[in-house]
Amino acid sequence: MLFRILYLVYKEVIHISRDPRTLFIMIIQPLVMLVFLGYTATTDIEHLRTAVYDGDKSSQSRALIEAYRASNYFDIVKYVVKEDDVAYLIDHGDVRSALVIPAGYGRQMAAQEQADVAFLIDGSDPTVANTVFAASQSVGQAVTIKLIEQRLGRSVDTLPGVDVRPRVWYNPNLESSYFMIPGMMVLVLFVFTTLFTSTSIVREREMGTIEQLIVTPIRPIELVVAKVLPYVLVSFVVVIEVLVAGVALFGVPINGSVPLLLGLSGMFLITALGIGIFISSVASTQHEALLMTFATTLPTVYLSGFLFPIEAMPRWLQLITYLIPARYALVIMRGIILKGVGLEILIEQVVAVLIFSTVIVALAATRFRKKLE
Repeated sequence: MLFRILYLVYKEVIHISRDPRTLFIMIIQPLVMLVFLGYTATTDIEHLRTAVYDGDKSSQSRALIEAYRASNYFDIVKYVVKEDDVAYLIDHGDVRSALVIPAGYGRQMAAQEQADVAFLIDGSDPTVANTVFAASQSVGQAVTIKLIEQRLGRSVDTLPGVDVRPRVWYNPNLESSYFMIPGMMVLVLFVFTTLFTSTSIVREREMGTIEQLIVTPIRPIELVVAKVLPYVLVSFVVVIEVLVAGVALFGVPINGSVPLLLGLSGMFLITALGIGIFISSVASTQHEALLMTFATTLPTVYLSGFLFPIEAMPRWLQLITYLIPARYALVIMRGIILKGVGLEILIEQVVAVLIFSTVIVALAATRFRKKLE
């Protein structure tokens, strides 16, 4: 039995090596996805294009403008002479925000009166708008505190009150890449393993070679193992590739055990393989297999917590996420890489992935055996 499987694995390896496009997709494409997502899928907003209408033109208004410029959140790219021009620039996408200082601002500051300024934000992208909203308030509060200190002649830190000092664990600089890279590993494992497993077996059926293999003494289980084993090895290479790239390109720290990470990745890999085998037993062509793989990919991306926090979803949708295996794999990956936790902390997620892998592989094997027969 072992020798038959090894011969079939050798055959599959030769077939893969003779298809450079498949090799490119399997090895290079995950790295390309990592680079693009690592640099683009970020919520860190800096140097936002900003316009300014200074209706006061006083030293106080210039100081306020300089405070926003110095924050690194905003790049002052336009000064307008009419307040109506601000709406034109935002409507046409030339700027994403605008600071509007009314006439009399300097006089109110000199008289120690309350002065109101407007900060307009393009809210067409809520993710950017929320960050800009908080940044604009933060700069305004910093300017206010400085004015209060000048009037009191002492630092506000010496005044009585509540001193809240936030401390961020695991990701002190709040780098988005630290959050995205572990998620990318799960996504790559799931999508590419499922895709290549399903299309590989369907391709054999389309070419008519799988029938030739069935009439040989090879048993269906041996055929399945031999077909998926090379893709298991390739998937592990991809995981290591993504992990090394995440550390080298984005400085993602690995605080936990790498052997534990690879071991639990292999367990999740079994789930992806089971889904791939099940798709191959249902689909008749590679085109159908591709469509069915993408149909399983979309729920994985949107409902696993990879891009959107599960806590922000409606309650009924949160319940559906418990049926997504990648949800548990994401907790495992981020827990080991970022938090450095061990198996005792992740036992619930490990049990969930183990149940998924057992059920899915059993269903896939049963369905595939019936299809071959």
